[in-house]
Amino acid sequence: MNPEQFVQELSKRNFKLNEKQINQFNQYFTSLIAANQKVNLTRITEEDDVYLKHFFDSLTPLFTFSEVFKPGDTVCDVGAGAGFPSIPLKILQPELKVTIVDSLGKRLTFLHDLIEKLQLQDVTLVHGRAEDVGQNKLYREQFDIVTARAVANMAVLSEYCLPLVKKSGYFVALKGPKAEKELQDGQKAISLLGGKVIQTEELQLPTSSEERTLILVQKVKATPKKYPRQAGTPHRKPIQ
Repeated sequence: MNPEQFVQELSKRNFKLNEKQINQFNQYFTSLIAANQKVNLTRITEEDDVYLKHFFDSLTPLFTFSEVFKPGDTVCDVGAGAGFPSIPLKILQPELKVTIVDSLGKRLTFLHDLIEKLQLQDVTLVHGRAEDVGQNKLYREQFDIVTARAVANMAVLSEYCLPLVKKSGYFVALKGPKAEKELQDGQKAISLLGGKVIQTEELQLPTSSEERTLILVQKVKATPKKYPRQAGTPHRKPIQ
C-alpha cells in the first residue's frame, strides 16, 4: 500500500486527509526509518509495508468502532512501541487527548522527537510499566479508551489495560488472525477486571492477505484494587 493508496483507502471510509495530515504520515515514515537505524523500533521498513501494516492497521479501530472514538476523548496506548496505534489515530483525529505508556526510555525519546516534528498537541508520554501505571491514581480508571496492539495475550493484556479504563469506557485490543481461542482463555480475566466483550471483528487489510482481529471490551464495573498485580506477575501468572 503506497501513500497514494493509503489516502484513497481512507477516503473510501469517509476520512479525507488534508495536506497537513498527508505530510505528517510522510514525516512519520521518514522519522521511523531514520531512528530505526539506531534503536530497534520495527522489523517492517519498506514504505508500502509501513503504510499498510503500521499506519492503516493502527486506524482499523476507528473504522470498525467509529461510535467509540468521540472528539475530545482521552486515549491511553499501552506498550505503544513506535507509536502504534495511538499516533496514527491522533493524526487522523487530532481532537483526541493521547497518553502513551511504555517501559523503554529509547522508544519514548523517539516518540518525544516525533511529536515535536509532527506538531501534535495533547500527547503525554509516561515512562513506566503498565502494572505500575495502573496502580497510580493519576492514571487509574481515568481514560475513555485504552488501546494495545500486539503486546501480550488477552488475559495478560486485560490486566495491563482494564485498570486504566474509566467505568463505561472501552478497551480496544488489536490482535492478529484467529484470536478466538485467546479471547476464550482471557474471558475470566476480562470479567474479573470489570470488562465485558461487546464486539469482535475479523478483517483483512486492503490490497493484502493480512488478517486481523479487533476486540472491543466495555468497562462495566470498577477493577478490584489488587489489580494490576506487581510488575511481571500478570505475565508470569496470568489470571486463569
